[in-house]
Amino acid sequence: MADDDSTSGPAAPATGPALPAFWTVRTPPRWLPRSLLYAALAVAGLIAAFWILGKLQGLLTVLLVSLFLAFAIEPAVNWLAARGVRRGAGTGAVFGVLLLVIVAFVWTLGALLISQVTMLVANAPGYVQDVVDWINKTFDQDLSGDDLTKYASEWSSTIEGYLVGLAGNVWGIGTVAIGAIFQLLGVLLFTFYFAADGPRFRTWVCSLLPPKQQKHVLRAWDIAVEKTGGYIYSRALLALCSAIAHYVALRVLDVPSAFALALWVGVVSQFIPTVGTYLAGALPVLVALVHDPISALWILLFIVGYQQFENYVLQPRITATTLDMHPAVAFGAVIAGAALLGPTGALLAIPVTATMQGFAGAYVRRYEVAEDAETPAPPKKKRKSKQPEPTDQAEE
Repeated sequence: MADDDSTSGPAAPATGPALPAFWTVRTPPRWLPRSLLYAALAVAGLIAAFWILGKLQGLLTVLLVSLFLAFAIEPAVNWLAARGVRRGAGTGAVFGVLLLVIVAFVWTLGALLISQVTMLVANAPGYVQDVVDWINKTFDQDLSGDDLTKYASEWSSTIEGYLVGLAGNVWGIGTVAIGAIFQLLGVLLFTFYFAADGPRFRTWVCSLLPPKQQKHVLRAWDIAVEKTGGYIYSRALLALCSAIAHYVALRVLDVPSAFALALWVGVVSQFIPTVGTYLAGALPVLVALVHDPISALWILLFIVGYQQFENYVLQPRITATTLDMHPAVAFGAVIAGAALLGPTGALLAIPVTATMQGFAGAYVRRYEVAEDAETPAPPKKKRKSKQPEPTDQAEE
């Protein structure tokens, strides 16, 4: 009788060939989904942070400029506070002095510009005739004043077209001007608060840190105030010396507007990095060139000579106790600051670099470099001693 399949037990599963180990499906570890979620949140947070920083770039720039301006005037405010003046009143007094200096500087240069433009307009016919005579003599031409008047009319029409197009965009220009004014007011406001409430603000910042870190923050703060203030005051002293020297030279050479030109040279050459020296020297040379080319040549020689005297004699003595920075380091800092923040970064580059240099000097340990010992002479090769020739007695 045949075996009934229904009475038999469950059929054994069919077994095939065994799969390789790397084909085996494994369940992911429990920590993997959580790690992926954390990584996605971190990336999203970074993107949001960069977006927020991009939107707040203007405010952050204003805060940075205000902080370093507060560092620059804080030594003067501290000096007044040590003599019984309240910090708010002392900060207001320092602001008033700076405002008077800026207004006097702009007023003096404005008067210089107006006088030079008036003189240029009054002497324009003579200049035109001189140019015509020079062209005819140099290039063997036969021009007249009427020809230049015609060319000037054509150029004025072209310039007028550009000005009309520029006037059509007056709304955009006005918006930019209003934005610049608001930024300037914001810088002044934050600078006043940072300087007037400097100790309180410093205490608030340190209260967020553990005691061990507070000491380092206070030390870094003091270094920043010392270096930034030292930079501003040393530059102001150098500007004063430069203005006095150039005023004397301009008066001796009988160049008009000597005071305004000397003030321009002193301020621009010291407070505009890298290119300030060339911008400062160009204006007095041009003004002197209009009146007397020989005087312009003497002014140029004096500017070059004084620049060498300032670089090698005056500046090392004044900046020895305030800000000592190699010119190559200062030049590289200005380029880096301009690449990061534009003109604002170029102006802040040297104080920031000086602060970092002072902070590194306070915390980085330096060692004296041992003098190089004289190079020892190469060892002499030992000569092999010659064996004495055997004598006849030794042979015997």
